[in-house]
Amino acid sequence: MSLNPQQRAAVEHIHGPLLVLAGAGSGKTSVITHKIAHLIRSGLYGASEIAAITFTNKAAREMRERATKLLGEGTAEGLLVSTFHALGLRMLEIEHARIGLRRGFTVLGEDDARAIVKDLAPAGAKSDVIERLRALVSRAKNQGLDSAAAIAAAQTPREREAGELLGRYTERLRAFNAVDFDDLIALPLKLLDTDEEVRERWRRKLRYLLVDEYQDTNLAQYQLLRLLSGERGLFTAVGDDDQSIYAWRGANPENLEQLGRDFPALKVIKLEQNYRCPQRILRAANAVIGNNPHLHKKTLWSAMPDGDPIRIALRGSDTEEAEFIAGEIVHRQLVEKGKPSDFAILFRGNHQARSLELALRALRIPYHLSGAQSFFDRQEIKDVLAYLRLIVNPDDDAAFVRAVGTPKREVGSASLEKLAQAAGKRAQSLVRAAQALVAGTLPPRAASSLAAFVQQIDAWRQATAGTPPKALIERVIRESGLSGYWREQAKRPEEAERRRQQVEAFLEWVGGRRESTLEKLLATLMIESQDDDPGERVRLLTLHSAKGLEFRHVYLVGCEDGLLPHASSIDEGRLDEERRLFYVGMTRAKQTLTLTLCRVRSRYGREDVTEPSRFLDELPADEVQWLGRADMAQKSAEQKAQAARPHLDAIKALLGA
Repeated sequence: MSLNPQQRAAVEHIHGPLLVLAGAGSGKTSVITHKIAHLIRSGLYGASEIAAITFTNKAAREMRERATKLLGEGTAEGLLVSTFHALGLRMLEIEHARIGLRRGFTVLGEDDARAIVKDLAPAGAKSDVIERLRALVSRAKNQGLDSAAAIAAAQTPREREAGELLGRYTERLRAFNAVDFDDLIALPLKLLDTDEEVRERWRRKLRYLLVDEYQDTNLAQYQLLRLLSGERGLFTAVGDDDQSIYAWRGANPENLEQLGRDFPALKVIKLEQNYRCPQRILRAANAVIGNNPHLHKKTLWSAMPDGDPIRIALRGSDTEEAEFIAGEIVHRQLVEKGKPSDFAILFRGNHQARSLELALRALRIPYHLSGAQSFFDRQEIKDVLAYLRLIVNPDDDAAFVRAVGTPKREVGSASLEKLAQAAGKRAQSLVRAAQALVAGTLPPRAASSLAAFVQQIDAWRQATAGTPPKALIERVIRESGLSGYWREQAKRPEEAERRRQQVEAFLEWVGGRRESTLEKLLATLMIESQDDDPGERVRLLTLHSAKGLEFRHVYLVGCEDGLLPHASSIDEGRLDEERRLFYVGMTRAKQTLTLTLCRVRSRYGREDVTEPSRFLDELPADEVQWLGRADMAQKSAEQKAQAARPHLDAIKALLGA
């Protein structure tokens, strides 16, 4: 792809801080990869002195592949292209001793982090309270707060409770020699902020930074960028305030404005030429997003022709809405010889997918629903991972509890509670306490079973040095009794077969990895968002999941007040982000865009009469074509007349007519 003048200016600006406001479909990845190549070819930077940071492993892989293609394998050697969390993990692996972590620390998954919060929460706390406390602990970490600061900043009793819990939570992680996902940013940030030697070393190591999707950074991620770049400000931040849709998970679009305050020499370049959408869709999208406030206003344009009108399809119910879309997909595939992957159905919430799935199944249309259970979230895979985590880190209590109970041993909950009490008194992990178990602490059978379990873990640990990860995992599955346990737990033969296939697929995945040790394999696995390859299928996904993707034909469903914009956003006056969601959905379309809504939608077992989304009124009337509005108006009039007839008859009877 040849660069347009604005893209080229962004690539060639390398001597000061730069913010690239990259509109949807404006070729931002090309700018980043060409800039990496330009930095290296200039002779000012080696590949190992450049870090390109993004938010997903998929985006990082694509960026690395494109940069390598531009430069060649040898020239790109040492280039760091990673997510924020992968960068944080790398820093912790190198600097672990400076923050009190031992080598081989564990990165806890969300389930394990939540389990610790549940254990530390007040006795009898309900699940919604635990979820809220977990979210508040995470938010405090992402704001760079420790327990004392979180308590001082608390504005509600629940926030104060979370601040107090944060201190105990941090102590528990330290005892486990573990970190959670938030720590992968928070701990490197703390280290850079307080240790000048470390800060200067990393600034020399990473001399130029490129940050993708900058509008999605939270406060901690921005502070990490600021501390790494220092006063020199040798970085390029690429983002789009019109696509900032993750405030609910801590993203702070105000970081765009903060960048200018912290770096007065900041240069701003706008990428406004869109290479994805027809001009008509861009005119409509610009009209909608123009209703939001902007620090840096931009107007997307395209050299492509207008294309088809944007269609707004009104149907009677969500069932009719889904059947309309499924029928359209079949028709387009027949007439245009299209592929299922050409189509995407976007919605505000996953609960909208049910009627769509039923309609697609009825017409035997292959589809992929994003957000379905991840391969690595399956029970049997988590069982294996618990053993592996315990082998790598004997202080991982969460892994110990799962592994010792899977399969069932002679160690019941009462025995585990006694063991936990002994571990607490000695300030030890459960494994360490089990190794030092005093005779008489547990019943003989439980003590014997526990001793055998600990010895087996030690044997596997000793085997890690000379055994490839796949061979070791196969041994663990065989010797632990997991295979038999899964068969016994399966309610039907087909379920047992499915579990066997899942484990085989996991072993195949391990065999294809480059990590040479179990420790490295687990560290990588815990931070990777595993790809859920949709293959050749129609995509069903939320608007949040759709950002960064593009499709020939896009159906944006449920364009109704209460859904899009969401009811809570309407009540709280937070329409700006909902409008950005609508804008993101519109700008996924490469050829056609269809917006759908219905008059009556089923929700939680009841049928609600809906109102069209207020965002539809913001679309230019000459860019859209309504489908079904006249038919529905006629039907509505007939329904009203039918409903009124008994009353008219009663009046006539009273009047003797």
